[in-house]
Amino acid sequence: MVKSLWDSLCNMSQDREPIVESFHFVCTLALIVGSMTQFSDEFESVVDYSNKNLTHVPKDLSPSTKSLSLSQNSISDLQMSDISFLSELRVLRLSHNRIRRLDFGVFLLNRDLEYLDVSHNQLQNISCCPMVNLKHLDLSFNDFEVLPVYKEFGNLMKLSFLGLSAAKFRQLDLLPISHLHLSCVLLDLVNYQIKDGETESLQVPNTNVLHLVFHPNSLFSVQVNISVNALGCLQLSNIKLNDKNCQSLIIFLSELTRGPTLLNLTLQHIETNWKCFVRLLQFLWPRPVEYLNIYNLTITESISRETFIYVETVLKSLKIEHVTNQVFLFVKDALYSVFAEMNIRMLTLSDTPFIHMVCPEFPSTFAFLNFTQNVFTDSIFQGCSTLKRLETLILQRNGLKNLFKVALMTKTMSSLETLDVSLNSLNSHVYDRTCAWAESIRVLNLSSNVLSDSVFRCLPPKVKVLDLHNNRIVSIPKDVTHLQALQELNVASNFLTDLPGCGAFSSLSVLVIDHNSVSHPSSDFFQSCQNIRSITAGNNPFRCTCELREFVKNIGQASREVVEGWPDSYRCDYPDSIKGTPLQDFHMSPLSCDTILLTVTIGATLLLLAAIGASLCLYFDLPWYLRMLWQWTQTRHRARNIPLEELQRNLQFHAFVSYSEHDSAWVKNELLPNLEKDDIRVCLHERNFVPGKSIVENIIHFIEKSYKSIFVLSPHFIQRKNFENIKAATRTSPWEAEEDISLSLRLVWSTQ
Repeated sequence: MVKSLWDSLCNMSQDREPIVESFHFVCTLALIVGSMTQFSDEFESVVDYSNKNLTHVPKDLSPSTKSLSLSQNSISDLQMSDISFLSELRVLRLSHNRIRRLDFGVFLLNRDLEYLDVSHNQLQNISCCPMVNLKHLDLSFNDFEVLPVYKEFGNLMKLSFLGLSAAKFRQLDLLPISHLHLSCVLLDLVNYQIKDGETESLQVPNTNVLHLVFHPNSLFSVQVNISVNALGCLQLSNIKLNDKNCQSLIIFLSELTRGPTLLNLTLQHIETNWKCFVRLLQFLWPRPVEYLNIYNLTITESISRETFIYVETVLKSLKIEHVTNQVFLFVKDALYSVFAEMNIRMLTLSDTPFIHMVCPEFPSTFAFLNFTQNVFTDSIFQGCSTLKRLETLILQRNGLKNLFKVALMTKTMSSLETLDVSLNSLNSHVYDRTCAWAESIRVLNLSSNVLSDSVFRCLPPKVKVLDLHNNRIVSIPKDVTHLQALQELNVASNFLTDLPGCGAFSSLSVLVIDHNSVSHPSSDFFQSCQNIRSITAGNNPFRCTCELREFVKNIGQASREVVEGWPDSYRCDYPDSIKGTPLQDFHMSPLSCDTILLTVTIGATLLLLAAIGASLCLYFDLPWYLRMLWQWTQTRHRARNIPLEELQRNLQFHAFVSYSEHDSAWVKNELLPNLEKDDIRVCLHERNFVPGKSIVENIIHFIEKSYKSIFVLSPHFIQRKNFENIKAATRTSPWEAEEDISLSLRLVWSTQ
C-alpha cells in the first residue's frame, strides 16, 4: 500500500525534478503518512456503505469487519450498540453526515480502532475517553466554538494525524498534546470569526506538516498569530487577495516562515492581482523556504510592470501549476520577465495560458525548466545564449511543430542533458541542413508527435536514451551511423514491420517495439544485438509461418528478464486457425518448412511408387492386356463401318475354334458334336502359329485372312453348362450375342 501511494505521488508530477526536491511530494507524503496511517495488509473485510442515503448504521454488518465506510449519508447519531460488536474494527469513516454530538465511549469495545474520520459533520461538542490506539483522528469542518482538545488526547501516543476546527483560538488550546510528535495537523479556519482590534495566538505542537484551510469565498482576514517551533511543511488553502489585504497575508506568514526548519510552502487555490502576487514573491524570496508550490492560481484585475529585486535566496524551486489569467490585455514582458530572471535552480510553469517565455537577459542559474501544457511555439528560446547551466528542459503539450527549430534552440545550451518535447505536433521533414543539436543531450523524448522515418537523420549525435513511441515511423533507416552511443530506444506504437538491427546502434541494450506491425521479425536479431538486456516486442501481429520459427526459438531461449511480457503478449495473429495462440505453443515440423528436404522427400516417394507400380504391372501382365484392349478397340471401330448386309453375305462360319493338339480329342468328341446339333458352322483351327508372333497376333492374322466375323471359344473357359448360352448366342445377330455370352466367352470381333 505504501508503494502504491508513493508511485501515485510520483505520477502526479509531470516534471522530472528529483523527488526529494519536490515540495508537493514531500508535503503530500507527510500528510498521507499522518492522515492515511498504514494498517495491516491482511484486511479480511472492507465494507463500503458510502453515499447510500443511510440514516443509521446497518445492523447486518459482519463481526469480522475491519474497515467500514459510512461517508456521505444522513446519519445523525452514533450509539455503542451500532458498532460494539465490531471487535476487529480498525478503520471507520463517518465524514459528510449529520452527526451533532459524539461520545467517544461508543468505541470502548473497539480496542483496535486506529482510523476515525468524522469530518464535515455538525459536531458542536464531544465527550472523550481513552482510545490509546488511534493514529488518525479527523474532527475538522465541524461547528466547534473552540478547539475540541481534551486532556485525554494526551494519551494518544500513536496519534499521527489530527484534524481540528474552531471559530476562535486560545493560545493554550493545544497544550494537552504539546508533547506528541505528530506528522500532520489540519486546522479548519472556514468558520473563524474576526475580532475587531483583537489578535489571537495559538501555539501548535511540533509537526512536520501544518495545513490551514480558509473560507473559499471570503477575503483573507485571519488575525491570529500561529507559531510552531519545528515545522517542515506549511500548506495554505483558499486565499483571496487584493491590494488592501495583501499585507495581512504577509504578516500572517511572517511568524510561520521564521523557523529554519521550514523547507516547503504550498499555496493552493489562490486568487490575487499581479501586483500583490509579485509582493508575495518578494516577501518569500529571502525567507528560509526552499520549495515553493502554487496550485490553482487566478490572476485578476491587471498586469503591469512591477519591480522585483532578486536578492540572494535559499529558494531552490518554484512550481506554479494550473493558472487562470483573467487579464487579456497586458504587456507580455511585464509578466514573463519576472520569471525569466529568477535566480533559482528549478522553475515549473505548467498548465498556463502563457504563449511565450523570454530569454534571460543575464546568464541564468536555471538548471531545470518545466513548461508543460502551455501554448509555447517554435520561437521559444531561439537565439538564447544565457541558459548555459540548463540541464533539463521540458516542453510537453505545447504548440511545437518544427523539429529543426527545436534542435536549433538547444545549440547554445551547452549543459543540456535531458530534453522532453513529447505530446506536440513535431514533424521531421527532410532538411538540406544537418540538425544543430546541443552535443550534451543524452536523454531525448520525442514521443506522441507526427515524426516519420527521416527523424533518424535529425537526432543528437550522443543521445543515449531516445523515446519515439506513438509517431508515424514505418522503418528505421539502415544507414544511420551517428547513434553509436544509443543505449535505450523506444519505438512502440508506430508502424514498424521488423526489428531493427544493431549495426547502427552498437551500444543498444534496451529496445521497446511493442504495438507495431511486426509480423516476421528478423531471426538474426539476437545475433546482431549482443548487448540487449531488455526487449519489449509483444502485442504485434505475428504471422505464425515457417519464417517465424527461428525467432520463436531464439526469443524462447532468452530469459524472461530480457524478454519483457513473454509469453502472454506474444501471440499469433495469422493464420486465423491459430489466431491468439501464444508463440511458445506454435510449432511447425522441419519437413514442412525445408523446401529442399520437402522436394527430395516427394521425389523419392514418387519414384518408389513408380517402381512398385511397374513391378505390379509386369507381374500381372498389364502390357498384354493393354495391347489386347487396344487391338479390340480398333477391330470394333472397323466393324462398325461395314454394312450389315455385306457382313451377313460374307459370313461363312458362326464360330472359330482354335485349339492345340492337347485339346484335340475334347474338341472333336465333346464340343463340336454339341455345336453342330443346331446347324452352327464352326471353323476349326488346330493351333499351328507362326513363330515369333503372339497368340493374339496369330488369331487376328487368321481372321483377317478369312474375311469373317467370328467368335473365339477357348476350351479353358467353356464348360458343358455354358452350351445353352452359346446356342442362344448363335441364333441372334452377332451384335446381340455380344452382351449375352460376355461372361463365358472372350469375344474378338473382326471385320475387314
